[in-house]
Amino acid sequence: MFALSDEERAIVEVVAEFVDREVRPAARELEHAGTYPEHLIERMKQLGVYGLAVPAPYGESAVSKRCYALVTEELARGWMTLAGAFGGHTVVSHLIAVFGTEEQKRRYLPRMATGELRATMALTEPSGGSDLQAMSTAARRSGDRYVVDGAKMWITNARRSGLIALMCKTDPAAEPRHRGISILLVEKGPGLTVSRDLPKLGYKGVESCELVFEGYEAPLDAVLGGAEGRGFAQMMRGLEVGRIQVAARALGVGRAALEDSLRYAQQREAFGRPIWQHQSVGNYLADMATKLRAARLLTLDAAERLDAGERCDMEAGMAKLYASEAAMEIALNAVRVHGAAGYSTEFDVERYFRDAPLMIVGEGTNEIQRNVIVKQLIDRNRI
Repeated sequence: MFALSDEERAIVEVVAEFVDREVRPAARELEHAGTYPEHLIERMKQLGVYGLAVPAPYGESAVSKRCYALVTEELARGWMTLAGAFGGHTVVSHLIAVFGTEEQKRRYLPRMATGELRATMALTEPSGGSDLQAMSTAARRSGDRYVVDGAKMWITNARRSGLIALMCKTDPAAEPRHRGISILLVEKGPGLTVSRDLPKLGYKGVESCELVFEGYEAPLDAVLGGAEGRGFAQMMRGLEVGRIQVAARALGVGRAALEDSLRYAQQREAFGRPIWQHQSVGNYLADMATKLRAARLLTLDAAERLDAGERCDMEAGMAKLYASEAAMEIALNAVRVHGAAGYSTEFDVERYFRDAPLMIVGEGTNEIQRNVIVKQLIDRNRI
């Protein structure tokens, strides 16, 4: 299992068993109803999933990023919503563990490790999209407090998270712009409204919301790491984890689509033989499996570099780019393999086809990933 320890291998196997026994039998009904999977989230807490990015002494189940990626893949194989429900949480865990003050670590990480306190991150704005430096959400000092005004969009778990890593401007006049950006660790309170749940094609069962800050007050020690102006660089490091997580989600969706297609292609017959024996269907299956394996290797390579303490923004961008595009293609080809059944809500394939596009645009669009990749290519190969 790609150089996992015995303990990590056991963790992946336990999560895989949970997915097979509890998630897959329930996912279709919950997803079609748009029901929040409370009992499955509670089981994830019991399994220690929410503590995978919380190091000792604050947590007891921290694992390598390779293991984290494979756990994410297993959850997404069952239902991508479950992988998303803890994705932002683990990015915030990583940010606090790496950049937080000792007081911030003691205050948040032990409760985050158990899932008692769940976290999300707030980056995207209604008019900003992937241009994070163009944000308008601002936190101005007023005595011993920050006063925050602005809005954020597409915030996963916004209603159920007790902690938000808010990216905002603490110095709107700073040049270059990124030097005026900080991350505030904010909790629910007066002046913060979760205004609405945004309707979505897929990714059902977990809320994606708009947040509105109007005169919200946060203490000065809410700044991640205790110093202003470091938020952009901190979040770029956090997004290395986030993009590995999105790539792993894509792996899970692609794997589920492939596995369902392999079963169906052996059971379904046409012209007197199983459809996999027809070359056009067999070619689809071969391409799906090849691209899924390539995507997994890219993802685990990025995770391994992160585990080694190396910079991996290019590798994480490559993994996210390739895995998400592969998942979209695999999901479409799964529909082709299933024929009319692939278009039916009585099969899971149509859900994979609706869930896959999220990974193309989430955690930075794939157009942005290409920008990240080429910039790093040039920086690493200067002439």
